[in-house]
Amino acid sequence: MGETTNSTTEKAPKKSWFKGLKSEYNKIVWPDKETLAKHSVAVISVTVVLGAVIYLLDFVIELGIGIIIG
Repeated sequence: MGETTNSTTEKAPKKSWFKGLKSEYNKIVWPDKETLAKHSVAVISVTVVLGAVIYLLDFVIELGIGIIIG
């Protein structure tokens, strides 16, 4: 009811938003191939190790519940 819209004030923030987005995009420092490879290996390694830990915990818990229920 008390809301008003002004089309001129709505266009200005979009322009400044895109300018800000462009300036922030220009600040991005992309990693080189060596760094990217090291980080990829680290992520894959941690994922495999955590998957194995979760599998082992699941197996032990399932075994324990099987013994308790009998």
